Amino acid sequence: MTIQVELSPEAEARLAAEAVLRGVALESYAGRLLQQALSTHPSGSGKLTPEQLRAMLKEIAAGSEALPRLRKCQTGSIFSTATF
Repeated sequence: MTIQVELSPEAEARLAAEAVLRGVALESYAGRLLQQALSTHPSGSGKLTPEQLRAMLKEIAAGSEALPRLRKCQTGSIFSTATF
């Protein structure tokens, strides 16, 4: 597959310099970078494994002990007077 990508002059120069350092053609190096980026990112199925969910919840909870405690509502449920 052939694609065309617009790069800033700075990004193009950096890409070319990295390709030269590795002794490969610019196109080959750019293709390798794209392949690496795709292989290191999930495909986006929208589903988490149990381990991923636990890690996400642990990250969300990190530091939550420092949050101020809320007072209990004296009037009961906040939904008792709601109309839907």
